[in-house]
Amino acid sequence: MSSATTLAPPPQPATGQEPGQDLRALALRHGLSVSGARPSLPAYARQLWNRRHFITAFATARLTAQYSQAKLGQLWQVATPLLNAAVYYFVFGVLMDTRKHVPDFVPFLVTGVFIWTFTANSVMTGSKAVSGNLGLVRALHFPRASLPMAMALQQLQQLVFSLVTLVAILFLCGIRPGVSWLLAFPALALQALFNTGLTLALARVTARTPDVAQLLPFVLRTWMYASGVMWSIQHVLAGRDLPSLVAAALPYNPAALYIDLMRFALIDSYTAAQLPPHVWAAAAGWALAAFVGGFVYFWKAEETYGRG
Repeated sequence: MSSATTLAPPPQPATGQEPGQDLRALALRHGLSVSGARPSLPAYARQLWNRRHFITAFATARLTAQYSQAKLGQLWQVATPLLNAAVYYFVFGVLMDTRKHVPDFVPFLVTGVFIWTFTANSVMTGSKAVSGNLGLVRALHFPRASLPMAMALQQLQQLVFSLVTLVAILFLCGIRPGVSWLLAFPALALQALFNTGLTLALARVTARTPDVAQLLPFVLRTWMYASGVMWSIQHVLAGRDLPSLVAAALPYNPAALYIDLMRFALIDSYTAAQLPPHVWAAAAGWALAAFVGGFVYFWKAEETYGRG
């Protein structure tokens, strides 16, 4: 006859807390934190600043590799918007004859195409900043906003190449540098800030819902036609009886504002009378709202990127 002996578990200290709470308190007492936890907003901004060299290097590397498989290489950075401008000139300038309503139509068109391309490419590349780099996101711990910011910086670097070509076209069309050309710098700075904020917001959206990236080309095409890239918004507003809300919103479309400011800075025939009232305030407002809103919106989901 045998008897079974039952061993009772050792007594637990009466702490009045659940085991999970005990472990949490133990971790906090020894300075441990949750892996991948979202830092505070000021701490997050400091982390990004500390990684500014990585952001710059990553943007430059992507720019260099972008056309590495093409025989013309980096020439496509300026050839692509030039070919787009040539197509738009043929369709809108020649077939639709919109050039007769716009003085200096070629500089007007090329400036619009190059500046619009800056925003459009920032949106398209930045929207895949997280979803297109999941291996990097899952392998390393770093502030994820580094990726969309690097994409926006890459497009700014690419714009510099395009601006060299734009200046050459302006010279060929008889336009010479003036004091107003200095206004191009704050206009581009505001546009870059706006693009970065938009890139941050869309990077979070497409990280959660990748199908949004498939809709972006259609959204961008509609936005381009509403931004006066190849036609004059002022002429359209004067020649058509549009609904009051549409007539008020078109000139203050952010893409149209930045295009108008660059045309005003670079083209002598594009005068202040063609700009909407308070244009600089509106451009600055869009830039700050987009950047601050996009940054906070992206930061709020910091701990979710790369999961699932």
